[in-house]
Amino acid sequence: MRPAATPAATSSVPASVRPPGANAALVLADGSVFWGSGAGAQTTATGEVCFNTSITGYQEILTDPSYAGQIIAFTFPHVGNVGTNPEDIETTAPAARGLVLKARITDPASWRAERHLDAWLKSHDLPAVTGVDTRRLTRRIRDGGAPAGVIVHAQDGAAIDVAALAAQARAWPGLEGMDLAKDVTCGQSYSWDETTWGWGRGYGRQANPRFHVVALDYGAKRNILRCLAEMGCRVTVLPATATAEDVLARKPDGVFLSNGPGDPAATGRYAVPAIRGVLASGLPLFGICLGHQMLALALGGRTYKMHLGHRGANHPVKDLATGKVEITSQNHGFAVERASLPQGVVETHVSLFDGTCEGLRLEGKPVFSVQYHPEASPGPQDSRYLFQRFIEMMERGR
Repeated sequence: MRPAATPAATSSVPASVRPPGANAALVLADGSVFWGSGAGAQTTATGEVCFNTSITGYQEILTDPSYAGQIIAFTFPHVGNVGTNPEDIETTAPAARGLVLKARITDPASWRAERHLDAWLKSHDLPAVTGVDTRRLTRRIRDGGAPAGVIVHAQDGAAIDVAALAAQARAWPGLEGMDLAKDVTCGQSYSWDETTWGWGRGYGRQANPRFHVVALDYGAKRNILRCLAEMGCRVTVLPATATAEDVLARKPDGVFLSNGPGDPAATGRYAVPAIRGVLASGLPLFGICLGHQMLALALGGRTYKMHLGHRGANHPVKDLATGKVEITSQNHGFAVERASLPQGVVETHVSLFDGTCEGLRLEGKPVFSVQYHPEASPGPQDSRYLFQRFIEMMERGR
């Protein structure tokens, strides 16, 4: 399908003037406007605008709870070709605020498709704008950092007040200092036994677990839980606000700290004391993404807001112990400040894009974490050894 016509502003047409045929727009806090054609729900949403360089996995990305508070622009122009289905989701209710695309949503051409992406977006009240110059938008984010923005898909003929939307974007407080884990965590504890997807059978069930893992849910992706179950774990998921006493009362063999959205320092106000209590118990502990960042905080380190973050499925990460390079999937806008790590906390992995910290371990203890997502499939299984490492730690703990 041909890309949608992009009624972009030119020097002779002010950005605030709505081009003919445009019924949607992305308006940034600085007044920049990206006009286009609407898709998904006819509504307005505000958030941090980021870009993702993945060429596959759009449904998993849109349902990743780590995207809470964010409007996602895909740099890959053709999105929608595999449709949507109830299997390729990471949580039931998407936390992302909206979607920005270069081309109109592609019609599905996959045997697994059960629904058009446009219909799926409508069902979740997610707005989208298509026909956008995403290269220009990506350069804007790359050079100026991730901006606040408002995405609007207007009713037919409805006015789009650019000045009011820009003011709305400027009034948005931003992700720094924002605790979003509380918005995406589970309401109560539950058990998880679903294993990874297999050709011809779909998802399986863990019937004979060898270990019991308590997972602290800061916005956990389902496929992480599936990987733990696949490796022989019975998983008990607890809300983000669970205390160390709540965790230890379940008598786990190991504890997992999940991914999630927002500022780790904000979530850490209640999560760090719990993590420190688990560390004092001596139990094996494994963290991913936000869990990695909050482990660093619990160990005495600091985190910071990145200029634009890492979001994509082609990020090279070097294992400093082996020299091996993994191609990883990433989604984070905060990072661990390397210089803040105290003695005894060892950096294990580093980004080959910008040199940021991608992993750490605690000397002499069964404790480690990574910034990236080993449950995703960019390599496609370059990083699955990390789950095996966690299993081996629990075996030694017994």
